[in-house]
This record gives sequence, structure tokens and C-alpha cells, in this order.
Amino acid sequence: MFAHITLGCSDMPLAIRFYDALLNPLHIFRRDSESDDNQASATHVCWVPETGRGPLFFVVLPYDDKPPGAGNGSMVAFAAGSVQQVDRGYHAALAIAGCDEGPPGLRPQYGPGYYGAYLRDPDGNKVHLVFHSDQPVA
Repeated sequence: MFAHITLGCSDMPLAIRFYDALLNPLHIFRRDSESDDNQASATHVCWVPETGRGPLFFVVLPYDDKPPGAGNGSMVAFAAGSVQQVDRGYHAALAIAGCDEGPPGLRPQYGPGYYGAYLRDPDGNKVHLVFHSDQPVA
């Protein structure tokens, strides 16, 4: 349904480190050559699933030169392939200026096989890592 999701940032090198740490354990990798050449001058960065298919995720410096802002009630959720991927992404992102909004764990209110973690990125955007299983997760 979605072609891409875009979030604004104020510090591109920090955002790159944060989202690489958060997304690489989920096999979602940065592909924008602009960010590879010079992270300090990059205006946008893109991550894509390693399959090369699926929606894209962008982090951008706002085009209007105004400060980025986190939406109240807004959140981006990234699908993980396992409980371990949720845990690894969560802890790696916390180490790169992430803020805890809910540690990894079962969320039975969303179903018996729902395991997730919540964080805020360095600009205050809320992100969620989630693993869905057809079977209850221990």
C-alpha cells in the first residue's frame, strides 16, 4: 500500500548512524549513494529491504529549512523477522542516541504472537520494531 515513508531530521550523520543501527538487524540497508559519499552534506538518505522490493524509508533534511518535528500520535513500525531482530535493533539504536518508549517484549493486547519494542529517534520521531508470529512467542 505504501510507496515510501519519510521522516525529517536535524543531524543527518546522527540519523544515519541511528537508522543503520535500528534497521540493519532487520535486513533493511541504506542504499543512497549521496549518504555514502559525504554524510555531513547529505540532504536525504534511503533504506530498502535487502530484497530490493517493498516500501522505501527516507530520512531528509526538511526542504523548507524549518526544524523537523515529530508528529503527536505518529509512529513508523518496521517488521522484523524474529524476536532476536527486534532485540538487536532496539539495543543497537539505544546505543546511538535512541530513547526508550517501551522495551522489547510481548504485547498480548495485540495478539498472542506479537512481540515489539518502541523507541524515539534523535529527533523525537516514534519508531516501533515488531515481530508477528502465528504461534505464541515465549
